Amino acid sequence: MSLTELEKDTALVLIDMQKGIAAGPTAPHTSEQVIANSAHLAEAFRARQLPVILVRVTFAADGSDLFVPRADVTPGSVPSAADWDQLVEAVGPAGTDIIVEKRSWNAFHGTALDLHLRRRNITSIVLGGIATSIGVESTARAAHDHGYHLIFASDAMTDRAAKMHDHSVQYLFPRLGRIATTEEVLAALKTL
Repeated sequence: MSLTELEKDTALVLIDMQKGIAAGPTAPHTSEQVIANSAHLAEAFRARQLPVILVRVTFAADGSDLFVPRADVTPGSVPSAADWDQLVEAVGPAGTDIIVEKRSWNAFHGTALDLHLRRRNITSIVLGGIATSIGVESTARAAHDHGYHLIFASDAMTDRAAKMHDHSVQYLFPRLGRIATTEEVLAALKTL
């Protein structure tokens, strides 16, 4: 069933659209495709004065502020490039965007994401980002637990391997919300 309408209290939440993550290999969509689709969504949400929330993962160079157990921090697992955690310019941020910094896969854990959404009376989230089965899926599960309605922009997200993306989109996301393409979300935004 295609997406035909959105609730008026909808926000766009994009996960880990940052240089270091977008630079890695992705499938089934290229990072460039996901960045372009995410940028179109962000522009449309901004034009309708709907919240755009850009979530990025960042932490201290030594990994001391990670929420994961210390055993998970191995040499080379903490990115060292100076700009790896900087947002991809094509996506934002714009002046009205909200930036959320996380230290784990789930964008709700240890952040003010839920507070930002509730203060704006948001009940629905359009979700995208990299990687589908990690940051996007973890955030989606938490959003569902928090009672948000979810729309997954399936071509505004990608993963490290197509089968990882496909598993989330085909089996998990339909249990949590609606699946739509970027074009379907853009068309539904025009009805608001």
